[in-house]
Amino acid sequence: MNLDRRSFLKTTSALMAATALPAWANAAPVKPFFDISLAEWSLHKALFAKKLTNLDFPGIAKKEFGISIVEYVNQFFKDKAQDKAYLDELLMRCRDNGVSNHLIMIDGEGPLADTDATRRNQAIENHKKWIECAKTLGCKTIRVNAQGNGSPEDVAKAAVEGLSKLGEIGKAAGINVIVENHGGITSNGQWLAGVIKQVGMKNVGTLPDFGNFCIKRVPGQFACEESYDRYKGVQELIPYAKGLSAKTYDFDEQGNCVETDYVKIMKIAKDAKFKGIIGIEYEGDKVDEYTGIRKTKELLERVG
Repeated sequence: MNLDRRSFLKTTSALMAATALPAWANAAPVKPFFDISLAEWSLHKALFAKKLTNLDFPGIAKKEFGISIVEYVNQFFKDKAQDKAYLDELLMRCRDNGVSNHLIMIDGEGPLADTDATRRNQAIENHKKWIECAKTLGCKTIRVNAQGNGSPEDVAKAAVEGLSKLGEIGKAAGINVIVENHGGITSNGQWLAGVIKQVGMKNVGTLPDFGNFCIKRVPGQFACEESYDRYKGVQELIPYAKGLSAKTYDFDEQGNCVETDYVKIMKIAKDAKFKGIIGIEYEGDKVDEYTGIRKTKELLERVG
């Protein structure tokens, strides 16, 4: 057989082999419709135990988990909101690790839906430094709480006023103010969506958490006595979402989240045309924090 015939047969065989492959074999991987971030609360046990610090967090996110977007929790650097040297050090560590800052979760600065105007205004004042801190760190957003004491109607009225005032401050700084379903009345998706709709500001929105739909807990226990349907809640909150929180506690042998159907809940996000950042927030105790984060990341990548 001459060389021309041999070359022809070799080329023909290669072409036939390629066309025999299924279509997906040559397809490029489909990019998920979202980016993944790591919520610092996923490592709260290690942080409270002083095994790592807030300054370590960006490096841990990138080196341990391959995640390059992070979400801070203010309690892990509570006295550093206005500490320029500290924030510069944190930014340097982010740059060194190729990590970008997404948001800061704010707790312990007072309820923005307090029905007492004096306390509510003090809470607004307390949040100002975190808006400036977020701006310094390059975050787009702060997550706040909208709890209050009183009837749902009275708390809603106070929440609209508190969030509107803080929203104006955030708007001037180019920062979003978002509310998480974080227990009590805020875990009622219809109630919280109604509050955000009344505020009516582009930079005031929600952070739907897939697992935080417990309205009332058993006294003295973590067990939930009254809960809101998580799928209904996410459906109601996602039109105002500027991020999603992928809460996990436990996994089955196939790596699926036990308490939340991630195929179902991620379909809600996709159908709503959500395009943004989904933060991993592992809070279980059946596996260690590092394993829980990895399992949650694998789950998101698989169902996304």
